[in-house]
Amino acid sequence: MKNLKRLLKKYDVELIIFFLALAFSTWLMFSTFSYQNGEMQIASKAWSDFASHIPLIRSFSFGDNFPPEYPLFSGPPIRYHFLFYALVGLLEKGGLRIDFALNILSILGFSLLILMIYLFSKEIFKSKAVGILSIIFFLFNGSLGFIKFFSAFPLSKNSLFEIISNNKFISFGPYDGSIISAFWNLNIYTNQRHLALSYGLSLLLIYLFLKYKEDEKKENIKKSVFIGIVLGFSFILNMSVFLMTVVIFFSMFLFFGKKRIYIFTALIIGGLITLPQYLYIQSGGNSSFQIFLYFGYLVSRGSNFFEFINYWFQNLGLHFFLIPLGFFIASKNNKKILISFFSLFLIGNLFQFSPEIAANHKFFNYFIIIGSMFSAYALYFLWKKIVFRPLVLILFFLLIFSGIIDFFPIKNDTKIALSDYPVNKDIVWIMQNTKPNSVFLNTQYLYDNASLAGRKIFLGWPYFAWSQGYDTNSRDELRKTMLNTKDLNYFCKNVRQNNLSYAELSPTEDITVNKDFFEKKFISVYKNSQTDVSIYSLSVGCKK
Repeated sequence: MKNLKRLLKKYDVELIIFFLALAFSTWLMFSTFSYQNGEMQIASKAWSDFASHIPLIRSFSFGDNFPPEYPLFSGPPIRYHFLFYALVGLLEKGGLRIDFALNILSILGFSLLILMIYLFSKEIFKSKAVGILSIIFFLFNGSLGFIKFFSAFPLSKNSLFEIISNNKFISFGPYDGSIISAFWNLNIYTNQRHLALSYGLSLLLIYLFLKYKEDEKKENIKKSVFIGIVLGFSFILNMSVFLMTVVIFFSMFLFFGKKRIYIFTALIIGGLITLPQYLYIQSGGNSSFQIFLYFGYLVSRGSNFFEFINYWFQNLGLHFFLIPLGFFIASKNNKKILISFFSLFLIGNLFQFSPEIAANHKFFNYFIIIGSMFSAYALYFLWKKIVFRPLVLILFFLLIFSGIIDFFPIKNDTKIALSDYPVNKDIVWIMQNTKPNSVFLNTQYLYDNASLAGRKIFLGWPYFAWSQGYDTNSRDELRKTMLNTKDLNYFCKNVRQNNLSYAELSPTEDITVNKDFFEKKFISVYKNSQTDVSIYSLSVGCKK
C-alpha cells in the first residue's frame, strides 16, 4: 500500500494528464464519429476521409482481405499503411460496434501522444511546466490565422460570440486559397485516426533511447532490439512516420557517439522486419515510393526566399521566433535533439514523396510538436525573470489564439448520417449472399454498398487511390467503358483479368450505364426498387 501511494505521489502529474487526455480524446473522437439507430454519424469535416477509412476497416471485419489489397482499387497489393484500420476491423469482427472499435484505438493513440509530449519535453528540459505548456501548444496551433479571422469578423462586442459559434476553419490552405495551411488544427487527428498513435509510438521509441544509461549495456541492447522490432512493424502503421523515425534516429546516430551501437542495432532489426513488408507493397508494379525534388512545400511555385519566409512565419506564428530562442538557450544535448527533428522540416521543404505535395504536412506536424517544446522552454526561461512575465502572458495568448478559434468549428460541426446494416437492405443482401472475397464492378464512388459490406470494388473515389500511386485514370476509363459497352467478349475479358464477381449498378449522374446489356447478358441476383440498386452475377455470363 505504501509503495502504491509512493508511486501515485511520484507520478501524480502524469496520471492527471493521462486521465484528462483520455477524457478529452473520448469527447473528440466520439463527437466526430458515432453510431445511432443503425446509422453511422460522421462529422461533415471528416466525411471525405472516412469514405476511405470505413471500406478499409470493413474489408478486414466483413471481408476477406489477406494478403491485403486496397479495397477501393481491387487487384494489386495494398500501398497504404493499413495496420491501424486492420486492428479496428478485427475488433469489429470480434463483436465491437464500429464506432467503439475505431474510437477506442483513436482515443488510446491520441492519449498516448499527449502523454508522450509531456514525458518527452519533461525529460529533455527537466520541467513539468514545460511539459504542460508543450501539450497546450500541441492542442492549440500557433499560426497567425486569428488575423484572418478578425479581417472577416472585425473586433467588436460580438467577437466572443462569433468565435464560439464559428463552424468554419479560419484558413484551409491550399484548398481555400489561403496561405495558412489546413493541417495545423485538430481536424487532422479526427480525420487521420492512425496519425496520433504513429507520432506517439515514434516519440516513445525516441524517449526510450534518451533514457539509456551508459552503465547498462546489456539492458540497452535489449531495449534496442525492442525498439527495432516496434520500428519495423510501424512501417505498416504509418509509412511516413516510419520514415521520419528512421531519419531522426540516423541524425542522432551522427550526434550521439556513445550510443551509436544501440541506434545501429535498432535500425538493422527494424530494416530486416520492414524489408518483406516493403517488397510486398512494391510487388504490385509501379513504385509507390517515388521521390522528387520539390522546394518550398505549399509555397507558390516561383516564389523567392522572402515569400518562403513569409509562408512559414504565417503558419508557425510566434513559434517562428521562439523555437530558435529555445534552441539558443537550450543545453548542448537538447540542441542535438532539435537539429535531429529539424531534418524533418528540411525534408518536407525539399522533397515530394507522393503524387500530392500537401501530404508532406506530416513532416511539419511532427517537427512542430518538438519545436513547440522549445518554444515552451523559451517562455519558461523568460517567466523566471519577473520583468518579462507580462510579455510571456501576451506571447502565450498569441501562440494559442488561432488554435482556440479553430477548436470551435470541430465542436460546432454537424453530422451526416450514413445508413448501415441492417437498416440498409442493399448492404445486408451483399453481406448475406456474396463471398467475403468478392469484387464488385461499381458505379458509385463514395460509400458504395459493396465496400460498406467489406467487399472490394473496382474503383472508389479516384483521389484516394491516386494519392497512393495507383493508375486511377486508366482504371476509371476502363470502368466507364465496361459499364457502357455492348461487346460481351471485351467485357468478359476484362472481368476475368480483374477477377470481378458482380456488377453493382447504383444511381449515378457522372457515368453512362448500358443497363440493357446487363439485363440481356447476365443474371440479375438482386434488385431494390426503392434505392434503384441492381446487382448482376458475372460468373455465368462470362464463363471461362
